[in-house]
Amino acid sequence: MTDIARLIEIVEPEARALGFDLVRVRVYGKSEVGDEEHTLQVMAERPETGQLLIEDCAALSHRISDAMDALEEKGEVLIEEAYRLEVSSPGIDRPLTRAKDFAAVIGHETRIELSELLDGRKRFRGDLIGFEAATQVISIEDEGVVYAVPFALVASAKLILTDRLIAASRPIDTSGADEEELSIVDDIVEEQED
Repeated sequence: MTDIARLIEIVEPEARALGFDLVRVRVYGKSEVGDEEHTLQVMAERPETGQLLIEDCAALSHRISDAMDALEEKGEVLIEEAYRLEVSSPGIDRPLTRAKDFAAVIGHETRIELSELLDGRKRFRGDLIGFEAATQVISIEDEGVVYAVPFALVASAKLILTDRLIAASRPIDTSGADEEELSIVDDIVEEQED
């Protein structure tokens, strides 16, 4: 089993060295998504934009690869299976992994899954209506009922892509992208607007 905490210990300093905030590190494999090999997924962002440029992803990928290679050469086994490294920006419908993520997206539709039952439920979907920093409690309205969800119980959470979220999002920074990549971005934006 891969030690995610150990991977974060390796990845986070590399992201910070480039001025990025680490959003998420996870490993998934063929059993989850039908891949031929496992994937080490790293999501990071520039604090001022919430995005990474293509060259940012490449720079972080090289730093992570070099750090992991150095440790593996010393005999540390970080991921037992063959894997590929995927470095990306979190995107508009981003995962919410840190307390500050919830505070930043109040008013948007969110899906939250808990590690244990709360009021007989593990899953909530609705508008995020508040986050109390002092108590680390998330308020979410699901089907007209407001639930107080302790941040410590959140196993996974993600924004839901809605017109309201798209309208509130920063424009996608396309500097450094070639024409084919820009065409793909334009197609995505058009689909979201339809």
